[in-house]
Amino acid sequence: MAYAKLFFTSGGVQVSAAPTTTNAVTFTLRADNNEVGTPIGITAKADSGYTVATGCTITPTGTSAAKWALAPDSGGSAGTFGAYGTALTLTGTMDNATGIPFWVKAKATSDETPANDTTVTLVLAGVASAV
Repeated sequence: MAYAKLFFTSGGVQVSAAPTTTNAVTFTLRADNNEVGTPIGITAKADSGYTVATGCTITPTGTSAAKWALAPDSGGSAGTFGAYGTALTLTGTMDNATGIPFWVKAKATSDETPANDTTVTLVLAGVASAV
């Protein structure tokens, strides 16, 4: 059972859980230009009645996860992005009201064959507690 969910920071719409792609985090990139997508703000929120302790992680997984990078939020903008493919540790206690914002971006490289890769997921792992 999930005790937390991801939402687009802009608009507050819930990000689709795999395998649904209705409201997925998507990037349309040109590999021949080694294009990097514009960062997208995401907010992790605990389900109503729960909190998630500090130190939870967001990890990109899937076929092209090594082309996704995560960054903490810095006053409403992306902070420093970590290496592509690595997890991000969120700080602070996550609740249902404000959550913890972070940023995601993806890149395409000229050595790859263009594809519609729907295998990448952002996995949220942490310890949830009832309030």
